[in-house]
Amino acid sequence: MGHEGMAVAAVRYLRTATPAAPEPAPVPAPLRAVGPDERLPASADQPLLLRAVLGHFCTGVTVITALAEDGSPVGFACQSFSSLSLEPPLVSFNVARTSASWPRIAHAGSFCVSVLAADQGGLCRTFAVSSASGADKFAEVDWTPSPGTGSPRIGGALAWIDCTIHAVHTGGDHLIVLGRICDLAVQRADTGPLLFYRGAFGELTP
Repeated sequence: MGHEGMAVAAVRYLRTATPAAPEPAPVPAPLRAVGPDERLPASADQPLLLRAVLGHFCTGVTVITALAEDGSPVGFACQSFSSLSLEPPLVSFNVARTSASWPRIAHAGSFCVSVLAADQGGLCRTFAVSSASGADKFAEVDWTPSPGTGSPRIGGALAWIDCTIHAVHTGGDHLIVLGRICDLAVQRADTGPLLFYRGAFGELTP
């Protein structure tokens, strides 16, 4: 067999020995953009409209707390808390990017969520005040350190969830914080939750 014949035989062998290349995956259709007729009208009243409409979604109320690097407690009231995943066990909450409390919690690397009871509206108002005001939110608050991270557990709360910070994502003017649960428990079963609806507190009635 001459050189030409050997080359032809080699090409034939490679064609039979080399598997066919897989077909390329189908290209997904592009996401549909929001049409001009579907957007909210841009105006100075838009934030007020958003608050008025979204305020019709009733939420529970929590307090997010941590121990800062100097050992002092830090925390803020939060309505945007929710469970996220069972495996791995994750929860989430949203915090304004202008929050004065969040940087100290972020540096701590962990936090505790206290689910407020129906009789803790006054305590919620205390934690709704900005830390930038210099007010001591914990001055008259009963709290104990959580067993896992040492973050404050608010006394009288329905339940607490102790977490380490799992991830943080940007979401417009807020941050979306994911926490990995390391411990949790129910503290009270004698009352219902504190609720927030249309700018006011409420509670469940049996």
